[in-house]
Amino acid sequence: MLIEGFASAVTDTNCWVVAPGAGEQCVVIDPGIGVVPQLDEVLAEHRLHPVAVVLTHGHYDHTFSVVPVCEARDVPAYIHPADRGQLADPWSGVGAPKGTPMFGSLTFAEPEDVRELANEDKISLAGLDFAVTHAPGHSAGSVVFGLTGDDDAVLFSGDVLFAGSIGRVDLPGGSMADMQRSLTRVVLPMDDATVVHPGHGPSTSIGRERRTNPYLRDL
Repeated sequence: MLIEGFASAVTDTNCWVVAPGAGEQCVVIDPGIGVVPQLDEVLAEHRLHPVAVVLTHGHYDHTFSVVPVCEARDVPAYIHPADRGQLADPWSGVGAPKGTPMFGSLTFAEPEDVRELANEDKISLAGLDFAVTHAPGHSAGSVVFGLTGDDDAVLFSGDVLFAGSIGRVDLPGGSMADMQRSLTRVVLPMDDATVVHPGHGPSTSIGRERRTNPYLRDL
């Protein structure tokens, strides 16, 4: 499996590109602010062909480039319905007045093809099987994506779980009680060897977070 990640220079949000290998179809996860040039470089370097964009949640620092990425390649975007409205109205997700300029943009829209995710969905994209688990807390529509195969299990955790921390819960739709339930129900049962690729910061593992992350230790 080929996994390439890079961070937006604006918000340090990780965008992930996942494929069975070089020269194959791929999936783009969370294309944030200003990442299109970096994404194009990764795709060219590995000769990859996107078939979909999947979104861990609706906050604009994870979705800002979804329209140009989808429209340039005529591919769908996947998002949980509880966060779908933020694609065209990102202000609602961060509690900002509607119409406030956001990094040079005043208008936002959905991609032409948006497909909604549900808890315990299994979606097959680019020859990979993604397990979708609804994990609210950071936002109402936060999800995590699990992958299993010949390698160790992988989790794309969005802003649910970071190395040493968790996503903030003080934005509209956020809830510490929901976050604690998601961590207990979704994260803690996972195998220690599971590699975690988060929405911000370095990658980690479930075992490391179980031992050192104060939010998991408290649970």
